[in-house]
Amino acid sequence: MSAHPDRSFHAARRARFLAALGTEAALIVAPAHHHRNADTEYRYRQSSDLVYLTGWDDPEAVALFRPGAEQPFVMFVQPRDPEREVWTGRREGVEGALARYGADAAYPISELPSRLGTLLFGYATLHYRPGEDAALDRSLFAAIRSMAKPAARNGGDIPWRFHDPGRLVGELRVRKEPEELDLLREAARISCEAHRQAMMAGRPGVHEYEVESVVDGWFRRHGGNGPGYTTIVGGGDNANILHYVTNRDPLREGDLCLVDAGCEYRYYTADITRTWPVSGRFSGPQRELYEVVLEAQLQAIEAARVGRNYKDMHDVAVRRLTEGMVHLKLLTGGVEENIHQESFKRYYMHGTGHWLGLDVHDAGVYWHGFTSRKLEAGMVLTVEPGIYVPADDERAPAAFRGTGIRIEDDIHVTEAGPENLTAACPKTVAEVEAACAR
Repeated sequence: MSAHPDRSFHAARRARFLAALGTEAALIVAPAHHHRNADTEYRYRQSSDLVYLTGWDDPEAVALFRPGAEQPFVMFVQPRDPEREVWTGRREGVEGALARYGADAAYPISELPSRLGTLLFGYATLHYRPGEDAALDRSLFAAIRSMAKPAARNGGDIPWRFHDPGRLVGELRVRKEPEELDLLREAARISCEAHRQAMMAGRPGVHEYEVESVVDGWFRRHGGNGPGYTTIVGGGDNANILHYVTNRDPLREGDLCLVDAGCEYRYYTADITRTWPVSGRFSGPQRELYEVVLEAQLQAIEAARVGRNYKDMHDVAVRRLTEGMVHLKLLTGGVEENIHQESFKRYYMHGTGHWLGLDVHDAGVYWHGFTSRKLEAGMVLTVEPGIYVPADDERAPAAFRGTGIRIEDDIHVTEAGPENLTAACPKTVAEVEAACAR
C-alpha cells in the first residue's frame, strides 16, 4: 500500500485525527518483529492504526501527534543502517519519514526516551495504549516523571490522563474512503475466485490442508499479501468448530466443507465464508439447512441500510434461522418462545457480522452507550449467519448431525442500499453445485 505513499492522502487523514484530538496528544506505536521460534520471525505486518495515519511499513516506529504544536506530526523510526539492511531489508530511515511520509520532524528510534518528555510538555491528556511494549512504557513514564519538576515550576501540563487511541482512530476507520473501497473490492475479487478454486479442488479424499493451499496460493499468485487471517477449512463435523484452523483431515463423501478465507490486499482484507458439498451435490437435508441459512443471510443483508441499527441485521437473521430450526425440528416450541429464551444459540451462537477493513475484525464501536449504533454510508461489514449441528447432538434429527453451514459476504453500506462486494462468489445452491462440478 505504501511503497509509494500518497502524502496528501495520509495528510488528510492526519488532519482529521488532529482535529479529533483537539488539545490532546497521541502516541501511536508500531510493534517490533514477532519471533516465531528460536531466531526466526514472522513476516512483519504493520500496526493498522499506524499504517492508516502514515502509510509507514517498517517495524519499531512511533508516531506522535500534537495538535497546535509547530511540528504536530513527529516520527521516531529505525535509522538507515547498510549493514543491517543487508540482512533484514531496506529501511526508509529518518530521511524517508521526512521526504516521503510527510513527518514534520523525525528522529532515530533510539532518541525517543531523551526527547519524549519535551515533546509531550503542555499536554495533560495522552492517547496511548500501555501494556503492549514494556520498554516503551518505561521510557514514556520515565519521561513524564522527568518533566514533573519543570512543569511544577512553570505551571505547564504533563500527561496524567490516558485514553486508548483506538477509539478516536476507530471512528475514522469505520467509514471507508473511496480509495479504501477500491482496495477492498480488489481483495474481494481475488477472494471470490479463490473460493471458486477451492470448490473445484475439493473432493472426497482431498485433505483440508490441500484446499487451504489452493486458497492461500491463489491469494499470493494474484497480488495479495496472503490471507488476512488464518484460513479455515472444515470438512464434516469440523465445520462446527467456529475457528477451526487445524485443517488436517481428509474430506469425506457426503459431507459438506466450510471454507472461511479472505485475501489481504495492500493491508485491506476480505472475509468470505462458503459451504459446499464434497461430493458435488447437496443431499436433501443439507439443502434444506443450507436454504435456511441463505435466506437468513439475504434478509440480513437487506437490513444493512443507512439509518438502520447495526443490531437489526442480527435480529433479522436470528428470526429466520429460528423459524427454520423450528420447521426442521431442531428446536421444539414456538418461534417467539425460542427467540425470547435464546434457545437458538444451541445451533447459532455467534453474532451476524463485524466491521471489515484494515483488520478482519475492524476498528469501530457497535454500540453508543446501550443503543446499537446506526449504519452510515461508507461503512463496510460482514453478514455471516450460520447453523451448526454437532455430530454428537442426540437432540437433533439424525440427518442434520455433523453438519455446519455458514455463509458470509462483505457489504458496503451506501445511500442507495447495500453493495455486496463479494457477490461474484458462488452462493445459491445452483451456483455452488455448478462450481463444484468435476
